[in-house]
Amino acid sequence: MIDFDSIWRTQDEIRTVVNAVLGDYVWDLGYSQDRTAIELELSVHLEEDEISNLCSQFPVAADYDGEGMEGSKFVFFL
Repeated sequence: MIDFDSIWRTQDEIRTVVNAVLGDYVWDLGYSQDRTAIELELSVHLEEDEISNLCSQFPVAADYDGEGMEGSKFVFFL
């Protein structure tokens, strides 16, 4: 069974970190049942050092997932 309450709290924490580190650049943030992960796409494309800095700030492990149509993408496996 999926604990959506925990997923929503984690999404809130992720959004808070992005807003604190970068500003309001969340393009898409949602849970993927196929991947059993939270997926984040920003509305900006980040450089390698910015990606590393952002990943180190998240409360859960984050992996860079490439560049999407709008910006840099990250995945948080649960």
